Amino acid sequence: MKTDRRILKSQEAIKRALVELMLEKKFDRITIQDIADRANVSRRTIYLHYEDKYDLLEQLIKGHMEELKRICEAENLTFKDTNLLWFKYFEENFDFFSTMLASDGATIFRSRFLEFVIQETNKHNITNRENHSIEQEAFVHFMGSASVGLVEWWIRNNIPLSPLHMAEQVGIYLNSFCSLKY
Repeated sequence: MKTDRRILKSQEAIKRALVELMLEKKFDRITIQDIADRANVSRRTIYLHYEDKYDLLEQLIKGHMEELKRICEAENLTFKDTNLLWFKYFEENFDFFSTMLASDGATIFRSRFLEFVIQETNKHNITNRENHSIEQEAFVHFMGSASVGLVEWWIRNNIPLSPLHMAEQVGIYLNSFCSLKY
C-alpha cells in the first residue's frame, strides 16, 4: 500500500516543525497550534496523523530508532562500518539529535536511546571473550551508557570530529578497554 506524497510531505513538515520549535522553547510550552502554524498545516491535519504532541514526539523518536536498528541489522557490516553509518546518520540528522539530547522536554529520548543501545549491545553478547568473569547485564549497561554519553558529547560539541574518526575512536576505546589489566 503506497502512501500519498502529500501525506508524507505533511507528516515531514509537522515533524520538522516540532524539532524547530523544540530548539526555541521547552516541549511543555509547545502547542498543537504552534506546530500547525510552523508546519503550515491545519490543526485537523495534525490530528489526522497524531493523537497529540506526545504521540508526535513518540513517532518521531520511533522513526529514528527504527532507522538506527536498520543500520545495525544490515548484513556483512563490520563493527566499524556500523559505527560509521551511525555517526553519519547522527550528523545528517543533527537538528533532531541535538534537540533531543539538549532539550529539557526530551528526556524521554535519552532513556529510549539508552534502552535501544543496550538492546543492540546485548544481542551481540560481546562479553564472550577472554575474561569470562564479566557480568553480561552490567557490562551491557556500562557499554550502553558509554555509547550514549559519547554521542551526547559529540552532538553537544557540534560534531568536532568526522563520523569516520568517531567510528575509529570507538574501536580504539573498545580495544583499550578490553586489554586493561586490573
